[in-house]
Amino acid sequence: MKLLIKDATIVNEGNIYVSDVYIVNDRIEKISNNINLPDINCKVFNAEGLYLLPGLIDDQVHFRDPGLTHKATIQSESIAAVAGGVTSFMDMPNTVPNTTTLKLLEEKYHSAKKQSLANYSFFMGITKNNLEEALRIDNETVCGLTDDGLYFNLDDGILANYPDYLEQLFSRTNTLVALHCEDDNIVNNNTKLYKDKFGDDIPLYYHSLIRNEKACFEATKQVIEIVEKYNARFHAYHISTEIETELFKSNKLLRDKRITSEACIHHLWFTDKDYDRLGNLIKWNPSIKSENNKLGLIKALNNNVIDIIATDHAPHLLSEKQGNYFQSKSGGPLVQHALVTLLELYHQGYFTLEKIVEKTSHHVAEIYRLIDRGYIREGYYADFVLVDLNDKWKSSPEANLYKCGWSPFDNVFFTSKVIQTYVNGHLAYDRGTVNTVKMGKRLLFEKER
Repeated sequence: MKLLIKDATIVNEGNIYVSDVYIVNDRIEKISNNINLPDINCKVFNAEGLYLLPGLIDDQVHFRDPGLTHKATIQSESIAAVAGGVTSFMDMPNTVPNTTTLKLLEEKYHSAKKQSLANYSFFMGITKNNLEEALRIDNETVCGLTDDGLYFNLDDGILANYPDYLEQLFSRTNTLVALHCEDDNIVNNNTKLYKDKFGDDIPLYYHSLIRNEKACFEATKQVIEIVEKYNARFHAYHISTEIETELFKSNKLLRDKRITSEACIHHLWFTDKDYDRLGNLIKWNPSIKSENNKLGLIKALNNNVIDIIATDHAPHLLSEKQGNYFQSKSGGPLVQHALVTLLELYHQGYFTLEKIVEKTSHHVAEIYRLIDRGYIREGYYADFVLVDLNDKWKSSPEANLYKCGWSPFDNVFFTSKVIQTYVNGHLAYDRGTVNTVKMGKRLLFEKER
């Protein structure tokens, strides 16, 4: 397959410029002005007026497959991902069964090879009983270890609350460990306080007070203190508070950082003022918090204190988001709306295009040491998305490609639109049409992380 993209406005490595891009099979062969048509078998796409960005690499998704496929599948969510400009994803282990053995891990890879339109990797889950097994993962073919979505034991705690176990883990691991950090004791005490006041019908606004700034800060601080003792490799998921950003300030270059962090789309868009309007639809853990926290995260991203942006895409059926505070599940679908939301923040003056690309592609590739991805470079895989920055549209449930069928972004007006998405040179999405003829590839990584 040969493809020549003409006159695209490329956003890459801190620059914006107009150029042609020539793709042969799955890689970028040449980037230059006025590339002549190589031969009659080469397809040509005129991208004049469109912006060409590296495809988003989302390092935190819950595609629910296997075992929870009534909510989502690798196939359905990877289709939604490419429709949103996400060309690669890394999936969490809280499936059924939990991905806590090498056998189950490889079964997910085998399934994705047949289902996923986007490139893929899967985290190995870590719990109280599988440390030896988890430490055996291959750094070059598995993105890392995580507890996200899992419980450490039957007491319903998450790993960040077990310092003795963290000592064992970080003193021995040579791979990237990504964790969800909230203090269970603080959350449980706050839950009791508001349950005593409201019963089971706690208004959703109080979710931000139950899972508050202190719960996030104290847990993240404790994990970092242990990580620093061993110079281990730690990545902090979904930072949601301004105060936490103080823990990640560093003068080191990204490739030299041993501790990295991310913010998520919902914490950059919604605030606690939206609970009255959207209720359970924006119930996430960690919680969506105040406007000041949102602005603090944006500032930290722009100042390179927080390193990347992810989605924490976690679909549930709409019926599972109903009920009282304790009945409604936390999480929601995001991959199809991530890029257009960030581009809306660009239009509002919060981010530059270069910063969006840096945080969703370049830096993700650097943090995970991805091989030949995350940049528009000659010799790299042809993973990119073409967007029209000025094609206004209104999102709707009918346009959602998530299996769950809904989105917290339903009925939102967006200024920009995804036009095409290429995965390894394959036109996976084209102006509303999905092409499932070719699947994505397994992501590969450098051994030393």
